[in-house]
Amino acid sequence: MKLLTRLIFAVLMLPVLGAKGSQDWMQWRGPNGNGTAAPTATPPLRWSENENVRWKVPIPGRGLSSPTVVGGLILLTSATETSRIAIAYDRSNGQKRWETVIHEGPLPEKVHRKNSAATPTVASDGTLGFVVFHHGGDVVLTALDLEGKVVWQRSTGAYECDYGFGYAPSPTIHGKIVIVSSEFTAGGYLAAFRSSDGEEVWRTDRRVKTSYSSPIVATLGGIEQLLLSGADVVSSYDPGSGRLFWQIAGSSKATCGTMVWSEDSVFASGGFPNKETLAVRVGVEPEVLWRHGDSSYEQSLLYLDGHVYAFNDGGIAICWEAETGREKWKVRLGGPVSASPTFAGGRIYAMNERGVTYVFAPDPEKFIKLAENTLGSEGFATPAFVGDRVYLRTADASAGRQEWLYCLGE
Repeated sequence: MKLLTRLIFAVLMLPVLGAKGSQDWMQWRGPNGNGTAAPTATPPLRWSENENVRWKVPIPGRGLSSPTVVGGLILLTSATETSRIAIAYDRSNGQKRWETVIHEGPLPEKVHRKNSAATPTVASDGTLGFVVFHHGGDVVLTALDLEGKVVWQRSTGAYECDYGFGYAPSPTIHGKIVIVSSEFTAGGYLAAFRSSDGEEVWRTDRRVKTSYSSPIVATLGGIEQLLLSGADVVSSYDPGSGRLFWQIAGSSKATCGTMVWSEDSVFASGGFPNKETLAVRVGVEPEVLWRHGDSSYEQSLLYLDGHVYAFNDGGIAICWEAETGREKWKVRLGGPVSASPTFAGGRIYAMNERGVTYVFAPDPEKFIKLAENTLGSEGFATPAFVGDRVYLRTADASAGRQEWLYCLGE
């Protein structure tokens, strides 16, 4: 009977699920993992507490995971003082559909003030949601169905942050596997698990000083590559086997942003202890195209039409020519910044930690600000852009901290 119920639920969800890229935001950084919304996205230009808010609901606890949109649901994770939870909200009205306790017990003792115990974003294959938490000294991967039931759960291995800043990488999906990163000196690794039952498929050592970037799969030169920066190198792996394709020195020991790419090049940035952004052309042998001392440590970059855009830690927006690294413009908007810039509806949306979202044109010749929108007083999680809606997680710290999930649309 339980199986029949799940099958009926899946059938009912099919008309809503549609094409992965067009109607869903199923992983960190969107349908293609590169911070670009589907071409059908038509988000509002402006919003405030009194403008273009379709609904607003409170989120229990604290977390920095971005909204994941799967069919009629919005999936988030959060952490209270005693538990780590996954939550699903109804996409149409914000009503809480379910809340599942994944782990109980005290939170990790050491977490950076700009991190949380619920930072990784949920990844979904349209049928299951995959959640990772640092729990009991391990990174634990849990698969949930879209009714909030645990399908399987397993430890992917240990995690011991060398800096004591906590855990951050989001899982990524490649075909029928889920890939998880856990980087630390004593026993770090990249590992892949079968999405249907959690069986381990491959494991690759990443015994490096702790880094925080999320792995992502991209296609360059017709070859699928698993990209990851950190440990003073930019790396490419075979996502099907974990075998190293290539590696080149660059960026910094600790990176947080997810790499982005063009047709034949990748772009990475890091900020601790040194600062560097670099471009690498991927061919028979990887070739560094350029390096800059400007960096985006906590945020990911954005590649668009031959140019790389950044909204860095200090709230400075920058545009570089992707081929040469030539700076086209540089403008101080205000910061600090943790969320990543996103391209949607022909515009770039970039939020700072004070809940201010700047909207500007993707014009490499000059900076053109289109709008400046504020919600709450904290903004760490990158919004999701689906159809004519924006799903934004923010917090109001004015009178006792409270997190909110907004649905924005004209």
